[in-house]
Amino acid sequence: MRSTQQLSITLPHEMAELVRAKVASGEYASDSEVIRDALRTLAARDRAVEAWLRESVVPAATALEADPDRAVEPSDARATLARRRAARS
Repeated sequence: MRSTQQLSITLPHEMAELVRAKVASGEYASDSEVIRDALRTLAARDRAVEAWLRESVVPAATALEADPDRAVEPSDARATLARRRAARS
């Protein structure tokens, strides 16, 4: 049994040009290699988002449900973020 499967895909012109440019630059050996790498990157991003949801968002939501007094007003959250951003600049 083959470990690969041939697919036919349709891309917008800009994406097709990007694929061709990656191959032409020598960064990739073929169009298929570009698409495979893009899909691996997408899968890694999906895993990272799932981990963030599981490890950060769900515990925070659970804690907020258990103690609603922990809630922060949106304006206070924005002000805190603005101060942190300013401190990094």
